[in-house]
Amino acid sequence: MIRDAYRFLIPALLLGILFVALNYTYAAVFFFILSLFIIFFFRNPFRQIPEGKNLIVSPADGKIVKISQTEIGEHCISIFLNIFNVHVNRSPIAGELEQLQYKRGKFKVAFDEEASNVNEQNIITISGEDIQVTFKQIAGLLARRVVCWKQPGSKLERGELIGLIRFGSRVDVILPEKVHISVSVGDKVFGGSSVLGDYK
Repeated sequence: MIRDAYRFLIPALLLGILFVALNYTYAAVFFFILSLFIIFFFRNPFRQIPEGKNLIVSPADGKIVKISQTEIGEHCISIFLNIFNVHVNRSPIAGELEQLQYKRGKFKVAFDEEASNVNEQNIITISGEDIQVTFKQIAGLLARRVVCWKQPGSKLERGELIGLIRFGSRVDVILPEKVHISVSVGDKVFGGSSVLGDYK
């Protein structure tokens, strides 16, 4: 469990204990169940980071809902995270966090394609050896907060924890044209361990 959970978990547990003391059984049960959900949502399971040169791993858990090309020939892989997915994000490559741009916006449902352009988001660009990868942490209808724990200039390892999106969301990964994509629409991917593609 990541430390961001404690600001939600501690109040829920305290309220549960309070209602036990007051003999309000149903209210106590509600807050204890809520506490379990918070622990579940903010979990950070171990991931085996694949070894090998020139691999790009998924920055998020979820389901691939779209693979497209931008106007300049880049690949765009869209990953939808439902509320039950792990919501921590990981660096897709080793390199330096070159740019972190926060963009205010709307809160459309995350599986709506328009969300990639109009929703609140962090746009994170990482420069590695012979490649630059950009991914977007996109807020959704329930996800009202996108968090990046790193700052521009930070050195990152492939699969390193980098941020979090709270309560259902979307991640778009922008890859150069030279990348060979190894996933398909409908695939389930896991942050840090699923390979999205490779390059020469």
